[in-house]
Amino acid sequence: MSTLYIIATPIGNLEDISERAIKTLKSVSYIACEDTRTSGVLLKKLDINANTFAFHAHNEHQKVEHLLNILDARQNVAIISDAGMPGISDPGFLAVRAAHKAGHSVSVIPGPDAATTALVASGLPCDKYVFEGFLPQKKGRQKQLKQLVDEGRSIVLYESPHRLMKLLEELRKYMGDQRMMAVCRELTKKFEEVVRGSIKSVYDTFQLRDDIKGEIVVIIAPKDYSE
Repeated sequence: MSTLYIIATPIGNLEDISERAIKTLKSVSYIACEDTRTSGVLLKKLDINANTFAFHAHNEHQKVEHLLNILDARQNVAIISDAGMPGISDPGFLAVRAAHKAGHSVSVIPGPDAATTALVASGLPCDKYVFEGFLPQKKGRQKQLKQLVDEGRSIVLYESPHRLMKLLEELRKYMGDQRMMAVCRELTKKFEEVVRGSIKSVYDTFQLRDDIKGEIVVIIAPKDYSE
């Protein structure tokens, strides 16, 4: 049977692509891209001229059937997201599940991942952690935050730059000013930054900034962690 490849791509620095990922991308018949324009930059740099099609959060359900048709025709397919590992806060899960059910092989090409990169960079406990991805923007957000207050593992969150201050205000409200945390921004890029300290000190740092940019990962220490 054919193989569905799930391939991790750089989260910022394009030099982080692995040789195995490049070799696989050059060998498959089709590449499903979260955004064909974004992936096009990477594929052009790698001199890969493959057939691509859009595979994102808004069309994933419809495109799974198309992807299975390709696999059924004994052609291999790769899925890549804009950055990092497909399936982790990005499209991929539905395709992997469908491929398994249809009897096709699934192979993951590991590589860059924002969550674990930030966790290690934070200097907070990383032996046990819980990944929450993006919190709900509205319904269920406060409930989820309250549930995380007593978490005994490090907490990994994704957040957009324009909502970071809102999140920091919520963390102060529910977890207090003294709990340790880190905000990791623009990981692997030129302006990579890790702002680490108490929730209050991190809040004060970003409150002074007129404009917050870049991809952001937030790490919150376990409830009883102290330094």
